[in-house]
Amino acid sequence: MRLTRNLLALAFSTLLAGCSAFGWLPWVDDEEEKEKKEELEPMELERIDATVDLKTEWSEKIGDGMGRKYLRLRPVIAADRIFAADGYGVVEALDRFTGDQIWETEIGEVKRSWNPLDRRDPSFVSGAVGYAHGMVLTGTTGGQVVALDAADGREVWRVSVGAEVLAPPSGGLDLVFVHTEDGRLLALEKGSGAVRWSYENPVPILMLRGSSMPVFSNGVVYAGFANGMVAAVRAETGEPVWDHLVMLPEGRSELERMVDVDASPAVAGPLVFAVAYQGRLKALRTQNGMPVWEQEVSSFLDLAVDANKLVAVDSQDAVLAFNPQNSSSLWKQEGLLRRELAPPALIGDNVLVADIEGYVHVLAGDDGRFIGRRKIDGDGIRAPILIAEDFIYVLGNSGKLVALKLEPR
Repeated sequence: MRLTRNLLALAFSTLLAGCSAFGWLPWVDDEEEKEKKEELEPMELERIDATVDLKTEWSEKIGDGMGRKYLRLRPVIAADRIFAADGYGVVEALDRFTGDQIWETEIGEVKRSWNPLDRRDPSFVSGAVGYAHGMVLTGTTGGQVVALDAADGREVWRVSVGAEVLAPPSGGLDLVFVHTEDGRLLALEKGSGAVRWSYENPVPILMLRGSSMPVFSNGVVYAGFANGMVAAVRAETGEPVWDHLVMLPEGRSELERMVDVDASPAVAGPLVFAVAYQGRLKALRTQNGMPVWEQEVSSFLDLAVDANKLVAVDSQDAVLAFNPQNSSSLWKQEGLLRRELAPPALIGDNVLVADIEGYVHVLAGDDGRFIGRRKIDGDGIRAPILIAEDFIYVLGNSGKLVALKLEPR
C-alpha cells in the first residue's frame, strides 16, 4: 500500500510538472510537439477592415490544373489575349477582356500508368507560358520547347534541349531564350528552334526545383543560376557581359549551401535586382554588374518593382517593401507567415499576394496593412498574378483562371 501511494504521488507530481514526460503515450498530448507543429502550420488569417473589393469580371477553367508537382505555370498576356496552360499539355488562348476562348490545343499526350495503385502525377508541362515573335512558348519535363502560333494554336516547331525546362521561355531580337535545369542558358532561332548559342553555368549537387526566367532588355539577357550567380549575356552572340555572385555558399551541409537565384532578375532602368535563397537581395548596375546596395533577404520568388518600391516575399512568407534606390525598409508584413505565397504583384500603389489556401490579399503600398481579401481557388494559388492596365489575372492550382478588378468600397 505504501509503495502504491508513493507511485501515485510520483505520478501526480510529474503531471503537475507537465505532461511532456508522457508524450510517448498515444492519448497524451506533448505540448512541445504541439507547439512545434503549430509553428509549421500556416498562420491563421485575422479579420481585416477591407476598404477595397476584388470584383470578378470573368472566370474560365484551363484544362486539369497544375497537378501535384508544385508547378507555377504562369499565364502570359499579349495585346488583347491571355495564354495559359495546365500541367497536362492543354494550352489555351482567351480574350483577356471577356474570357471567351479563341483556341485550345494539346502539346503532348499524358502518359498514364496501367497500375491503378500508381498515384504518380503524369503532368509534363513544367515551364509555361512564354510569348515572343507571335508565338506561345512552353517547356516540358522531357526537355522539349514547343512553339505555337499565337493566332491559331498550330505548332510552329518543337525542339529538344536535353534537360527539363522549369521557367517560361522568353524572347528578344530574333531569338527565343530558354533556361534549362542543368544550368544552361540557350538562344534558339525564332524560325526553327535551332540553337544559336549556349551559356553554361555549373550547378551544385543540391538545388531548389526551379529556374529563373531569362529577362531580355536592351540587347542583353539576364538570368539567375543555382550556384548563386546572376549573369548578363549579350543576346546576339552569347558573349558574357558580366556575372555577379549574389550569395557565396556557406555551411557544412549541401542543404546549408543552397543559394539558388530562382527569382527572375528584375530590370528597372539602370538597375537589375536579384535575390538568392538563404542569401541576399541586391541591386546591381546593368552596365557592369557592380552592386549598389544589398539587404539580408532569403527568397526564391520573383520580385515586384516600380519607381517607388521593391517588394519581395522571403522564405518565411513575410512580405517586405524597400526603397529601390537606396534599400531603406518601407514596411514589413508578417500576417501571412508560412502560407506559401505566390510572387507579389503591384497594381497602382497597392501590393497583391496570393496564398496556398487560394486567397488573394491586397496590401496598402504605403505601410503594408491589409485592405482587401478574396478567396479565388480552394486548391490554392502558386502562379504569379498578372496585371494589365486595371485588370488582375489569377490562375489557381485547379486551373481556374479569373479576371478581377480592384474597386473601392
